[in-house]
Amino acid sequence: MNINKTTLSFNEKVIFSLRSLYNERGYSQYKMSKFEEYDLYAKNKDFLISDSVITFTDTNGKLLALKPDVTLSIIKNSVDEPNTIQKVYYNENVYRISKGTHTFKEIMQVGLECLGDIDNYNICEVITLACKSLKQICENYVLDISHLGIITNVFDSFNIPSESKKEILKLISEKNTHELTSLCSSLGLNSTQTEVINAFVTTYGKPSVVLPKLKSIFNGIVDIAPIEQLSCVINAIDKDIADMINIDFSVVSDTHYYNGIVFKGFIEGVPSSVLSGGQYDKLMQKMKRKSCAIGFAVYLDLLEILDNNAREYDVDVVLLYDDKADLRKLNKQVNALSNIGQNVYACKVAPSKLKYKTLINFNDCEVDTLEDDA
Repeated sequence: MNINKTTLSFNEKVIFSLRSLYNERGYSQYKMSKFEEYDLYAKNKDFLISDSVITFTDTNGKLLALKPDVTLSIIKNSVDEPNTIQKVYYNENVYRISKGTHTFKEIMQVGLECLGDIDNYNICEVITLACKSLKQICENYVLDISHLGIITNVFDSFNIPSESKKEILKLISEKNTHELTSLCSSLGLNSTQTEVINAFVTTYGKPSVVLPKLKSIFNGIVDIAPIEQLSCVINAIDKDIADMINIDFSVVSDTHYYNGIVFKGFIEGVPSSVLSGGQYDKLMQKMKRKSCAIGFAVYLDLLEILDNNAREYDVDVVLLYDDKADLRKLNKQVNALSNIGQNVYACKVAPSKLKYKTLINFNDCEVDTLEDDA
């Protein structure tokens, strides 16, 4: 099917390009229904961006929900078998509170999931596709990436109480070293341990600089296997893409659902992340799956402020005709204008609120396209 991209909105162009990108890497499209049993979301509310879900009772008495998320449905319907990999992408409307308006909104969301026997190549591929997704939207982008494994290793090594882990993660995400130092002191951590935890805030930047620093800070104190994995994955990524990646441990996620590598994508002109993803093996386990998984989503509702191609006009041409107009010639003129890329609104009287670039009176047209075929 040929698609005239000049007639697409900004978001439609993004969706079209992302779908093509994911298809090129062998990802197949996942389709889901608008409705899902509410219980699926109720059990995993913390995983959702917003815990507010639109619900209704079906005719059979079941409580259903308008889908606020696609990932949970993909997991629910995935094949959980050893030595298999499932690669899917989605292009679905979800119903949730928009970050921009703080009201319920139908939001087109695009993303992908890789589930199964995940290895470092799969992680590398997903991170690469996350970067390429951002580039499709804006040339000036950055992907901030961290590894929850090294954070949980520090927690375990320092015997951090469970009730304090969430607060530490919050302070790391806020890059609040002052409060973090105070909390470490209240937990009885020594100066070396406090320095290690503060390193999650103070150590930021390009992988080639940050990863060696992290190894020197953590080596001999905690297991640095997660840092080695992060280094392995990033070193395998093409340099032009790797140059757009920063190590930033303020990128944290709920450790009840996520593990391993997590990341967020930012583009010029939007103050918050427009892409978010990572490994969510713990969510898979919570949903009784033995497989592992990694994926990301692009939040298209945040891109509305970037729509520099928002149409100044509703149509390019208003073509006025009257009751005496030759229908065949009128149709030929509309087709001729359309064939040169013009959006045409043919009418007897132009609507008062319609914005148009050019007004043409059909009776005044004298072009070759109006001539009858011999």
